[in-house]
Amino acid sequence: MPLAIKMALTSPVASVYPSPPPLESDPPSDDENMGGYTANIDGIGILNIQRALDIARNTEGELDPSINQYLEIQLTGLWRRIQSHRDYILNKDEFALFNFYRARFADSPEAQAAVQRYWSNTYAEPRAQ
Repeated sequence: MPLAIKMALTSPVASVYPSPPPLESDPPSDDENMGGYTANIDGIGILNIQRALDIARNTEGELDPSINQYLEIQLTGLWRRIQSHRDYILNKDEFALFNFYRARFADSPEAQAAVQRYWSNTYAEPRAQ
């Protein structure tokens, strides 16, 4: 038995949130993991925005500090992009992240404009060529 498998089988640290196995025929796209903004967190596994949000939404009580920190880092980076680029258009994962923390930005005109751009871009009529 290879050492890595043996170590995984005998490791005392078990993941509370098991990662699904990767599909060999279907590598993750940049859209799925938001351009590669992933983290490998001890006891949790590979984490991307959607997985972290799913865990946060389904957690009763206090959120795991590692997941909270990951989401806060992603939110901080996203807010910087929105402030730096006034015409920045959120992708679906960024919108989900921003929406999860929407109460923080309720009174922000910049945030409202970013959400408006997302919806306008998502449901815009195709332009005639």
